[in-house]
Amino acid sequence: MEYSRDRDRDRDRNSQEKEFVEKLVKLNRTAKVVKGGRRFSFSALTVVGDRKGNVGYGFGKANDVSEAIRKSIEKAKRNMVRLPIKNGTIPHEIIGLFKSSEVLLKPACSGTGIIAGGPIRAIMEAGGITDVLSKSIGAKNQYNVVKATFQCISLLMDGKVVAKNRGKSLKELWG
Repeated sequence: MEYSRDRDRDRDRNSQEKEFVEKLVKLNRTAKVVKGGRRFSFSALTVVGDRKGNVGYGFGKANDVSEAIRKSIEKAKRNMVRLPIKNGTIPHEIIGLFKSSEVLLKPACSGTGIIAGGPIRAIMEAGGITDVLSKSIGAKNQYNVVKATFQCISLLMDGKVVAKNRGKSLKELWG
C-alpha cells in the first residue's frame, strides 16, 4: 500500500514540474585556489517559461552543479514576466539594450521558425513564440544578451492594452 502512495505523489510532482519548460543557458565553473588544492564553485543561468506567454530568467551560484541550477530555476520562477504573443510571433519590431549587448527582435510570418541563437532562442521557446527573427549586436556575453532580450520583452506593447488606452476595440486597431 505504501509503495503505491509514493508513486502517486511522484506522479503529481512530475506533472507540476512539467508545467514549466526549464532551459539551461550557461553553466560556469570557477576555481579558488586554497591550501589543499582547488575549490570549485558553479554558476548557472537558466530560462523558465510555460509556453503560453510567461517567461523568466534566474542566476544561481553554489558549490554543486545541481544546487546552482536549482537556485537559478527558483529565481527564474519568481521573476516571470508576460510576453505578448500575436499569432505565434511578437506584435512589433523592437530593440533592447543592456550594457554593450543589443538585441533586435522582428516578427516573422508563420512557418519561419525561431531564427535566433543561444540565449534568445531559449527565451523564445520557453515563452511560446514559434516564429521570430532576431539579431544579437555588440557584446556576445550571454548574461547581458539575456538581460537585453528581457528589456525587449518589457518594451513590447500588447495589442489589447494599446486598444484599451486609445479607447478603441482590438478589431478597430488591427483591422
